[in-house]
Amino acid sequence: MPSYFLRQHMLWGEERQELLATKSVLIVGSGGLGCSVALALSGSGIGRLDLVDFDRVEIHNIHRQVLFGIEDEGKFKAEIATSKIRERNPELLSDAYLQDFESFIERNEQKYDLIIDATDNLFVREQINSYAKESKIAWIYGSVEEFNGQVCLFKEASFGMFATKAVEPKGIAAPMVMQVASFEANLALRYLANLKAASDIFYYLYYNDSGEFELKKFKLPKE
Repeated sequence: MPSYFLRQHMLWGEERQELLATKSVLIVGSGGLGCSVALALSGSGIGRLDLVDFDRVEIHNIHRQVLFGIEDEGKFKAEIATSKIRERNPELLSDAYLQDFESFIERNEQKYDLIIDATDNLFVREQINSYAKESKIAWIYGSVEEFNGQVCLFKEASFGMFATKAVEPKGIAAPMVMQVASFEANLALRYLANLKAASDIFYYLYYNDSGEFELKKFKLPKE
């Protein structure tokens, strides 16, 4: 579908667009971040976009999980999300895996060029980090809470440097979820299209008490 990607051809040329068609991406989580990342990437021309999530849609999810409607309550998130992104790009290959990440990696044989974290679980992120290191592939970390977000493209640094502990969930502003997901998706596209994509930089983005947007970044040490 050459005309489908016309504006991207204008942006980075046909060669990079053809490169994207050879790439496979795994999104772990189909909630707020997962929906918005999948929506952003599904029309980009990436060849395969798989989703892992065993959770079901709940009413309180829908304000920030943009691929779901009220009628989807009780259905598997990954199945609904996969169906929606296939509709918007018929050339996209996409499968839903209704299991936890640990079970997925035990049985999966598909090779990926990039993993995108869209979970809300620090322990799963540790599993993603370990799997990515073992498989020698990059992964993108994303987190959002209230009006705050964190993003990092991990290549040589390790998520293991952060202390992991269980935390109680807090409120979430839907636009902040989309903003963090957009950040993740932009890093993903630049990385996959062989454009410059800064790696191993921890970004902390937030809106302060005056409503001003702030971005802080920290270079992470190599593992």
